Amino acid sequence: MKPVRTWILLADGTRARIVCNTGPGKGLQEVPGMEFEGDNLRPGDIMADRPGRTFDSAGSNRHSMEPPSDPQREAKRSFAADLVAKLQDQLQAQSFDRLILVAAPATLGDIRKVLPKSLLAVVHGEISKNLVQIPNDELHSHLADVLIV
Repeated sequence: MKPVRTWILLADGTRARIVCNTGPGKGLQEVPGMEFEGDNLRPGDIMADRPGRTFDSAGSNRHSMEPPSDPQREAKRSFAADLVAKLQDQLQAQSFDRLILVAAPATLGDIRKVLPKSLLAVVHGEISKNLVQIPNDELHSHLADVLIV
């Protein structure tokens, strides 16, 4: 009987890694090539130019314009979308059978928004915590509710 390969995505807004479990008592192994790092830029690095200026709708006063969105937040949303695209590619290549999402709350929300139905069908569980920096040998206690390691 072929073992069920469960991938666990551990992510926050700028980093992610994937570990694999192939059954009870098998532990967790890093998946080679599945560590990701996004841009962790300060707002000043992203928005280096001064904001534009505009006239008031009535009168001759001028004021600076606010950016339409938070550039750091947009970078984190883009990172989540990139992660989902890579997971989708790996699912099509049949690299895993089940998926567990473990991410910081905001990142988990970003992932959910762009998760296609094909990936949603293999999601076995979700944990809304940032566990990216937790060593593999300590992860089993955090995953007890969704996986027997």
